[in-house]
Amino acid sequence: MSKRPSITLILFGKRIRQLRLKKKWSQERLAEESDIHTTYISGIERGKRNLGIENVVKLARALKVDVGQLFKGVH
Repeated sequence: MSKRPSITLILFGKRIRQLRLKKKWSQERLAEESDIHTTYISGIERGKRNLGIENVVKLARALKVDVGQLFKGVH
């Protein structure tokens, strides 16, 4: 039986997807800009990955937002 993702990870993933789509980027583009593998980006957006702080910062830099903006709406 597989473990269900937490609501926090699901909401964080939706936020990343929202910010990515706002820039009209594909997952591949975000992966390239953040130096994070495409399959990992997919896992983040699906709420399957629990990121370390270094990857959170990489995403914020790539998306050109403050780290706090990545967590908007995440509770």
